[in-house]
Amino acid sequence: MPPTGRVTIADVAAASGVGVGTVSRVINGAANVRESTRRTVLAAIRRLGYRPSYLAASLSRGTPRTIAVVVPHLTAPSAVMRLAGALAVLDQQGYDTVVCNVDTPGQLDHHLTALTSRYRVDGVIVVSLRLSRQWLASFRQAGVPLVAIDVTLAGVPHTVVDNVVGGRIATEHLLTLGHRRIGFVGDIRRRADGTDPGFTSHQRLFGYREALQKAGVGYDAQLVRRGPHGAANAEALTAKLLSLPDPPSAVFAASDTQAMGVLAAADRAARQVPGELSVIGFDDIESAKLLGLSTVRQPLEDSGTEAARRLCALLRGEPIGPQRQQLPLEVVHRSSTARLRRTRSPARGAHAVSAARVPEVSAAGTT
Repeated sequence: MPPTGRVTIADVAAASGVGVGTVSRVINGAANVRESTRRTVLAAIRRLGYRPSYLAASLSRGTPRTIAVVVPHLTAPSAVMRLAGALAVLDQQGYDTVVCNVDTPGQLDHHLTALTSRYRVDGVIVVSLRLSRQWLASFRQAGVPLVAIDVTLAGVPHTVVDNVVGGRIATEHLLTLGHRRIGFVGDIRRRADGTDPGFTSHQRLFGYREALQKAGVGYDAQLVRRGPHGAANAEALTAKLLSLPDPPSAVFAASDTQAMGVLAAADRAARQVPGELSVIGFDDIESAKLLGLSTVRQPLEDSGTEAARRLCALLRGEPIGPQRQQLPLEVVHRSSTARLRRTRSPARGAHAVSAARVPEVSAAGTT
């Protein structure tokens, strides 16, 4: 076995006394290989414990360099943007990329088992997934370099944002505009199975509560609604908020996807945005700008770029630091949030709200 502990196709070729191309043809099941040669190569593979790449066909092209990206809910806009950033770097560096989509805990276990015991890849990028100590130990034992995006993993280089700060500056933005009845729509927090986005949402909720406390605004549990991730669920949760006797004048949604559900609920309830309800999201996905959605911008594509860059550096044997790479956040003020102007309506005994439209600006922190 080589000093690195990772057997390569070249090691198999040397042990078999044949070329790399011949080994590749054996792995791919090609017909133009002598049976005696095939048996020799297969014996060497078993003896050395070689694990073929996911993209065995790439071996015949002379590019047996493969990175796996393990990402939950691949069709989510934030996942797509992160993946785009990573793929741009990996393609430029000459790596093939395998994308492993995770929608359930079972899928996560399946992919991680394959990556640490069945298939050989050069490295792995894990996105927004919390891995157990056992899985981290499996990666170390398999000698597979690992980096993470949007999640902190012990002993693993990770690229993240501070979600508590993000929740705080989103809420401070609404407070600065005069809002005090501020709702929160986020993800429910379940067991840490690696696929639940509720952990991130919980951090943003913590920032929301911090901002309210700092402003001297009491926390009202009735204004906090949490459920499964998705625009449709967020719409249903917001409908309940808007039906309260004293509904919120503003809502902070833990993601732009959920903010779209908030906007849909406001439209269904005939609540003018931002005149009767200000809405701010989190992420700044592409559709947020098209909808005029105020949001907390996190550099989604940059996070993928940085993680791939750091993994490539690891594979070259270069030191990287710091282990925790924290990217900046900023509030982007668009037309879905505006200053609160309250007048009493005797007929309803509630707040009738109107607001002047605020010009679009982009500023770090509060505006």
